Amino acid sequence: MGNFLAGKVVAVTGAGRGIGRAVALAAAAEGARVVVNDYGVSIEGGEPSSEIADGVVKEIVAAGGEAVAVADDISTMAGGQRIVDTALARYGRIDGVVCVAGILRERMLFNMSEEEWDPVVATHLKGTFTVFRAASAVMRKQGSGTLIGFTSGNHQGSVAQANYSAAKGGIISLVRSAALGLHKYGVTANAVAPVARTRMSANVPMELKEIGSPEDVAALVVYLLSERARDEGITGQVYTVAGPKIAVWAQPRELRAGYAEGGWTPERIADFLPGTVGVDPMPMLARLEEMAQAAASSARPNAGPPAG
Repeated sequence: MGNFLAGKVVAVTGAGRGIGRAVALAAAAEGARVVVNDYGVSIEGGEPSSEIADGVVKEIVAAGGEAVAVADDISTMAGGQRIVDTALARYGRIDGVVCVAGILRERMLFNMSEEEWDPVVATHLKGTFTVFRAASAVMRKQGSGTLIGFTSGNHQGSVAQANYSAAKGGIISLVRSAALGLHKYGVTANAVAPVARTRMSANVPMELKEIGSPEDVAALVVYLLSERARDEGITGQVYTVAGPKIAVWAQPRELRAGYAEGGWTPERIADFLPGTVGVDPMPMLARLEEMAQAAASSARPNAGPPAG
């Protein structure tokens, strides 16, 4: 047992499997008392079971730690509140929340139904809000605390996961809003965009050149929950961890601007915008085009370099 989080109480959603489980185990190993939340569902969002959360609690206790299970639906306000209430009832405080819970329902945008959109956004985005909302009210009074949301590199956009990408982009904005609004109360907020081998990463359509394990992600989360990170003033950040790599994402900012006298018309914009303001190329779009070209090349018989 370590002491990186000694004396802290941490709640982790989606802690029954994958990254959430690794975070719960790592936090407990570093001295935290852990509220293990998992609704126990498949990645499609069905089959709830409390046995998943209970199993992780048993692992933590067997290793000499302290933990309690909460099998609740964090997409509801009551569910998010019960996670924090459980921490307060059992341990008397809440020092950190880590919102990992998520589901997938993949579909091309033009075929996506409301039934495929709503649960994904509710679990990822609203589920982060409900826990942040309940925890921040307590942390504000404590004068300390850490909120950690889980986003994804797919916040840049996705071919067949518009629901997931929209939710993950929303989590980044929620985290930045929390960092701004809670700074004066001593509460920090950050987001993690993991690249790790999990049930969800198995559904990524692109080959992942850099990928690690849930334990790599857990190590970063433990640091962000610690006083070491708080002392460094780390808040409002988005970090990627992919095996040996840790990267920080840029803050949103204007890239280029141009000015013209007089009012705008569509014609003036057409003459002005492309050459002066321009565009910021989409890396994901370029990657898709490269993949399409490679696929077309491999499909052609006798494909090879042109004769010199």
